[in-house]
Amino acid sequence: MSDGQLFKPEKDYTAEVDKQLLEAQELAKSSVQAALEKLSTLEKHTRQASDLASTSRLLVAIVTIAKDSGDWSLLNEQVLLLSKKHGQLKQATTRMVQVAMSFIDETPDMEKKLSLIETLRTVTEGKIFVEVERARVTRILSDMKKGQGDLNAAADILCELQVETFGSMERREKTEFILEQVALCIEKGDWTQAGILSRKIGTKFFARKPKRTPEQIEKDKKEREEKEKNRSIDDPPLEKEDDVTDLKLRYYEQQITLAKHEDKYLDACKHYRQVLDTESVEETPEQLHAVLQRVIYYILLAPHDNEQSDLLHRINADTRNALVPEEKELLKTFTIPELMRWPIVSERFGPHLCSTDVFSAIEDPEDPKALTRWQDLRKRVIEHNVRVVAKYYTRIQMHRLTQLLDLDEEETESYISSLVTAKTVYAKIDRPARVVTFAKTRDADEVLNEWSGSMKSLLGLLERIDHLITKEEMMARIQPVGDNAVKAH
Repeated sequence: MSDGQLFKPEKDYTAEVDKQLLEAQELAKSSVQAALEKLSTLEKHTRQASDLASTSRLLVAIVTIAKDSGDWSLLNEQVLLLSKKHGQLKQATTRMVQVAMSFIDETPDMEKKLSLIETLRTVTEGKIFVEVERARVTRILSDMKKGQGDLNAAADILCELQVETFGSMERREKTEFILEQVALCIEKGDWTQAGILSRKIGTKFFARKPKRTPEQIEKDKKEREEKEKNRSIDDPPLEKEDDVTDLKLRYYEQQITLAKHEDKYLDACKHYRQVLDTESVEETPEQLHAVLQRVIYYILLAPHDNEQSDLLHRINADTRNALVPEEKELLKTFTIPELMRWPIVSERFGPHLCSTDVFSAIEDPEDPKALTRWQDLRKRVIEHNVRVVAKYYTRIQMHRLTQLLDLDEEETESYISSLVTAKTVYAKIDRPARVVTFAKTRDADEVLNEWSGSMKSLLGLLERIDHLITKEEMMARIQPVGDNAVKAH
């Protein structure tokens, strides 16, 4: 019994507790200490007899009398004392802590409030059966620190909790805790920690659930009721069928903030696509329009690779792009292997793009990265043009290439070098001859293998033709014989 394990009650003290509680409440009006001693004596008997219901009632009564007396130090003392009793029942301690937590909002000043919170944190430290209560008290303390403007302390206090390991906490509450931790880290400027914490949330939790028929809803309800009946007291609570749209939007908003900070445009595009796959967003025209715009913006800003190219064409095939005609037209130009002159693109789409909060042609004090994104868009247009030139030319004069790209020689070399380094295109620059070669030099083995493959294909065709000619000749020989046979008959 010293470990707080629950045994079958040896004796039922319900009647005696009912009587003593009434007497203690009357006695507390004249002498609080005497009332507490009276209940403490009975609490010892109920605890030793493993009478959980009676012990829980007595613990709650003791802390309530201490609170009602207005002596908050006495309340803290009683909470600590009762939690350290030999063989104290776990469920009774949990109930006492829950009641004491309800007193936090009733404290007269900040000092007493902090004192009670620290007492509860001390009582719940290292105890699995009150881990949820500890997390909630810690969150209250963190919110207080944040309200006082001490973001560092608020983040440190809340981030010490590893709520993802709490088996008795509901998944929604866990997610809310982790989102709060990430939000504090972002406000604090600790981007690395924010990224680590955000990976503790499984996105499967936010997956869009298919609509169910009334029969399915009724069937699931009966199954849940059956599971709840068979659930033991030590098992974690069943997950509620709750709408998590608010958590999903909050999570992806944080992920987009992290992706923007690190200039991970492809990740930002993916996160916006997840936001797009939300019923509330689809049903709100303003939100749908804004999200569709940003999906297109960030896929265009992402550096070219196989994944980006595949996603670009899938986004281009989305029929909802008709709601954003300007962005749709810009997106289409990136899917066509034709040159895009940056001055024309800037003149055609620049005013519309810079009217949004994503791009800015000048330094924006509110969002310094808006100008960076505008410059990155220019880079993507130039890189697109280099890939188009590499597709149609094997060799080209540097002077002609600079004309096609609307760049000087130094910038042209820089862009070609970056694309070659990223293995997007193959190119060699002959500076003395002022020639850029896009055709990959082949060695003798490659040429011979290609010739051998071509000869094999040619011989295969000849053999096929020979077979068809032979077949036609045989058919021609057979036909007259058949005609003569019919005439003779």
